[in-house]
Amino acid sequence: MNKTLMKKLAAFLIALSLLPVQAWATGYTGTKYPIVLVHGLFGFDNIGPVEYFYGIPEALRADGAKVFVTQVSAANSTEVRGEQLLAEVQRILAVTGASKVNLIGHSHGGPTTRYVASVRPDLVASVTSVGGVNKGSKVADFLLGVAPPGSYSNAVVVSLSNGLASLISFLSGQPKLPQNALSAANSLSTAGSLKFNAAHPEGVPASACGEGAYQVNGVSYYSWSGAQPATNILDVSDPALVLTSLAFAGEKNDGLVGSCSSHLGKVIRDDYGMNHLDEVNQFIGLVNIFETNPVTVYRQQANRLKNSGL
Repeated sequence: MNKTLMKKLAAFLIALSLLPVQAWATGYTGTKYPIVLVHGLFGFDNIGPVEYFYGIPEALRADGAKVFVTQVSAANSTEVRGEQLLAEVQRILAVTGASKVNLIGHSHGGPTTRYVASVRPDLVASVTSVGGVNKGSKVADFLLGVAPPGSYSNAVVVSLSNGLASLISFLSGQPKLPQNALSAANSLSTAGSLKFNAAHPEGVPASACGEGAYQVNGVSYYSWSGAQPATNILDVSDPALVLTSLAFAGEKNDGLVGSCSSHLGKVIRDDYGMNHLDEVNQFIGLVNIFETNPVTVYRQQANRLKNSGL
């Protein structure tokens, strides 16, 4: 009797050992599927010790999540960046053996992740848009207005922007990624975003400032964003975001993206006391001390995904 019981117990333990590793992720952030972080315009995975998602990957991994930080073109169209991300997702799935990923994209990373979910929903469990440019940015509209395509000023701005994007890619170890700042600006404009949304409407609110579908083609959609351009007197980037926030003429925004434009799927919040860079815990963690820390918000979202079986 005891021998039979021991044999059954041994067989059970062997069977458990053969289960995918993700089935054992039981910590607070231990999602079923890997989390993939996607940067925005002029973004990167890391440059030396400086991470774009500052301190966030480590915090997620500490409590059970498998986390990958991708690198796509620092400046290019949503479609080009989306194809690059799709290749990265396929590589991550091959390495991990997972069947899907949870995509979290900041700024231009929002539409970039949406592209992948739209063309390959079978590979994506969820999309979380953080300060995502889902209905365009008035800052992009303003820049295209004062430096219209074909003008001398536009040529100068595009040349400098392409140079900056190329430098960022070089420093982050991806010098061969193509850069096209004009395509990026067009993608981030209101007109460009509306065109993109017509082709990839999943999760986009039908109303001006409502919520979108929570789930489309098996992909769950979430979003959150900040609404306070200046948050920390020690942060050298705050003055620039205060200046760019003037383009919104009083509309609630994070310095670069209007709160309503950031909406996608289930809106967790659109009024955190954060600006556009605080949303990724930048500048090096100098954020609003009177608001929930951005790292905590990412941890909460990972837990939300975990509890949803994602």
